[in-house]
Amino acid sequence: MKCIIYLLIFAAAFSSSPAKAQFAAQKEAAYLATIKVVADYKIDDEEQQKAMERLRNDQAFNRKLLRMRDKLTNSRSKDSTNRQVLDILERAGKELYDLLD
Repeated sequence: MKCIIYLLIFAAAFSSSPAKAQFAAQKEAAYLATIKVVADYKIDDEEQQKAMERLRNDQAFNRKLLRMRDKLTNSRSKDSTNRQVLDILERAGKELYDLLD
């Protein structure tokens, strides 16, 4: 009887962690999606349109953006820079999500 109880406790402990990890991943994805939607919306903001158009035509700025983007990776093993970028985006996304929710 004790073996069954220990087995049930053991199974419950290990079965709950994937659910927690999945929930955390969904929240992180929701925060990143929030960042994208808000950024896309604000880029089309009347006050930003002229500045955005100038940046789109600024070849030096576009080259710099491409160099910055090339430093990022979406591979599973992320380096510290990628982890920092993701952490910043998740924090900002959470703040926006909480503010707009």
